[in-house]
Amino acid sequence: MNIFCCVLLPVFLTSFVFAQDFYSPGAIQKIEISFEQSNWDYILDTNKQGKDGYTLAKWVKINGVQFDSAGVKYKGNSSYKPNFVKNPLHIELDYVKDQDYQGYKDIKLANGYHEPSFIREALTYSIVGKYMPASLSNFAQVYINGQYMGLYGNSEAVTKTFVDKHFFSNDYSFFFMDNVGGNLRYKGPDSSQYYFTYTIKSDYGWADLLNFCSTLKFNISAIENVLDVDRTLWMLALTNATVTLDSYIGQPSHNYYLYEDHNGRFNPIIWDLNGAFGIFNKSGVGAPLTGTQMQTLSPNLHINDTMWPLVKNVLGVPMFKRMYIAHMRTVIDENFSDSSYYYNALFHQAVIDTAFQSDPNAFYTYSEFLNNITATVVDSDGKVVIGITELMEARKNYLYSTPEFQQAPPSVTNIQPSDTFPPLDSIVYLTAQVSNAASVFCGLRYSILEKFTRIQMFDNGLNGDGAAGDGVYGVQIAATSPEIHYYIYAENNTAGIFSPQRAEYEYYTLNSDYSTVSAGEIVINEMMAVNGTTQANGLGNFNDWIELYNTTTDTILMDNLYLSDDAATPTKWQFPFGTKIFPNDYLMVWADDDILTGEHHSGFKLSGTGEQLILSYANGTVIDSISFPTQSTDVTYGRYPNGSGPFIYLTPTYDSVNMPLVSIEELNSANGYILFPNPSNDGKVQVVSLYEPISNIEVYDFTGRKIFARHAISTRKILMDVSIFGNGIYLIMVNEICTAIITVLND
Repeated sequence: MNIFCCVLLPVFLTSFVFAQDFYSPGAIQKIEISFEQSNWDYILDTNKQGKDGYTLAKWVKINGVQFDSAGVKYKGNSSYKPNFVKNPLHIELDYVKDQDYQGYKDIKLANGYHEPSFIREALTYSIVGKYMPASLSNFAQVYINGQYMGLYGNSEAVTKTFVDKHFFSNDYSFFFMDNVGGNLRYKGPDSSQYYFTYTIKSDYGWADLLNFCSTLKFNISAIENVLDVDRTLWMLALTNATVTLDSYIGQPSHNYYLYEDHNGRFNPIIWDLNGAFGIFNKSGVGAPLTGTQMQTLSPNLHINDTMWPLVKNVLGVPMFKRMYIAHMRTVIDENFSDSSYYYNALFHQAVIDTAFQSDPNAFYTYSEFLNNITATVVDSDGKVVIGITELMEARKNYLYSTPEFQQAPPSVTNIQPSDTFPPLDSIVYLTAQVSNAASVFCGLRYSILEKFTRIQMFDNGLNGDGAAGDGVYGVQIAATSPEIHYYIYAENNTAGIFSPQRAEYEYYTLNSDYSTVSAGEIVINEMMAVNGTTQANGLGNFNDWIELYNTTTDTILMDNLYLSDDAATPTKWQFPFGTKIFPNDYLMVWADDDILTGEHHSGFKLSGTGEQLILSYANGTVIDSISFPTQSTDVTYGRYPNGSGPFIYLTPTYDSVNMPLVSIEELNSANGYILFPNPSNDGKVQVVSLYEPISNIEVYDFTGRKIFARHAISTRKILMDVSIFGNGIYLIMVNEICTAIITVLND
């Protein structure tokens, strides 16, 4: 295909895109910043060159939505200069207040320095995001104190919000490799040796990073216990294929994050891609690369270099090397062989065409902006910036000609389970037709929270694979989960292949047929969000807890059920398979985000200021849910009567029948007054005094708050309207005597 043919593109008539996600592809956001100080640029420069602190903005507006007291600072290394009018920006919306725009709090804006096309970052992120967790990216026009500063790249920050979205947690070890030398070399057993090379983003993690570096150097056979190798292979393949040397594989070995998931494995996350497609040309070996050298950059870059252990040691494992080449071939096949990257680049260029022309502080001319997609541009600093297609058309041809790409991988077809909807706990065979393979594996997991495990498949006639030697490989698995994820990997001595080719990021899904619990059969019965001294867990810690109750006369299995504190992420924590609740009995869960042997510990904590609790299946079926208010220390919130009543504040009754804050038996022992009906379900309660006139009545809820009072009464009988109280349990005081507890159950 001739990539330089005429392409018809949509015409964009507006500069800003509203009512879309903040990072919608092809969108331009409008960001306005207002400082009280007229010398804001001097202040930002001073902070950048000092402690790199934030300057308080009076307000920041995003597409017209105003946020007061946001923090703003200049960011960047080579892209920042004190004499630049347009410097890269970092905005913290929650610098003073807890505020966000569509859930985003960190806004990071690139100024386009040394990037004539201005679309490399958005283009590269759109490719990376097909194969591993990656930032979303588009563009923004920025105004400061009413002055138009110009066009910026707008890329999603890698924060705790980001890792929570992709890894379902945010409080494990988290590092940013932003300094020179972040190449993961082992520096000895003293964790302080790593402090100045890596920036920690979590509350702890140095010991985890040290253990990872040690394993990488001394025990590569155990590397999959501490590293998501597949995502690492994708990162290495993507950055090498696109000649993104401002990354791990370049001279600084930086611009990536490591986040340790709940399986104890570090996951690499690519960051700062405005140096992609040959902008940054330092490989770390010899002089900066020429255009020709970048076009012919070896897929084996650093494979024998101890300064890059993530390349040398990981790719030193033959299987991992074959997987790496398989991933790189997929990147080239899906993005460059058909020139789809070129059309994608033209799309982004058309989006920002008008905005670029109106930029008063652009670093390049409009002609250079238009030409750099296909041709080299030499800027005013003398920097030679190769054209994107000029680089990649020659590069794809070179890669296809390398010995690694010339090797013929196996063929994998006709992948199918023996039962497309197997009963839960049944046995299933997964089979595939494979040729030209020495080994075939099935990658398997039973939950999105699990890591994939490779299981070897056989063509021996014993695994649902038909006759031995017929080219059909099979493996027996147990359908113990409502949703099973799998992929196939096959290799010979020289090449490997995945099916689907984007595995492990994409995979096949097998759904099983399982009996579900109905709403009301299990209920959230009681919870404690502020445990001071009430109940300790197995380690002696006073943590949050949740009590579930089986309202039926049958034993119930909790298989396939999830518990969460966020309706947007209902599958935060799955009950271990085989967990049971016996008839009219309780199941206790520690909500402490800490897995301990012998007890149930969820992957989240409860908020004392109030939030949600949801018990549900992965398909969205909700068994029970509550939204609870602010909690007090050593007071629980639960159902009264036990298992069926409305939620009120309770005396803690861990793993037993719920009781209100004051004993019912104690109150009902008072003589002289009768209240009926109790419970009240028609909004009325009759109060009768047997011995003396009623002079006053007061009603309290179980937080101790007085919600009703009537005084100067002189009668033996009063009909009270309790419909205004709301459903719950209330304390009645007649003539300043604790008389009774009433239950209000209004329709």
